Amino acid sequence: MTADTIKSDRKAQIDALLLNLPGVSARKINGLDAYFVSDKMFACISGDGVGLRLPAATATELHFSRNDVVPFQPGGITSTREWIQINCAEMADYEKHLPLFRTSLEFVKTGRIS
Repeated sequence: MTADTIKSDRKAQIDALLLNLPGVSARKINGLDAYFVSDKMFACISGDGVGLRLPAATATELHFSRNDVVPFQPGGITSTREWIQINCAEMADYEKHLPLFRTSLEFVKTGRIS
């Protein structure tokens, strides 16, 4: 499987997961496939995973408690403390993170976690 095929498969998997959530839309921004709610980006595909915006404390906790979470560095540029990246070995594993995607969506939409 080529890198382009893997990237295309990951995008299809993430599209299927996120575009079914209420109010979510997708578009490209700075070369990244990004997902928006209320016209604010809450997730994007970058490198080997998916970046998510979460409260800084939650992002920090996930950095230290999970092996599949790394700093979000799109294009090699360090992002803010509110962004993490989830790297899943199997594309289907992203579905297991749906609660975290929902948390990100809610945080970006309202500015808080419900």
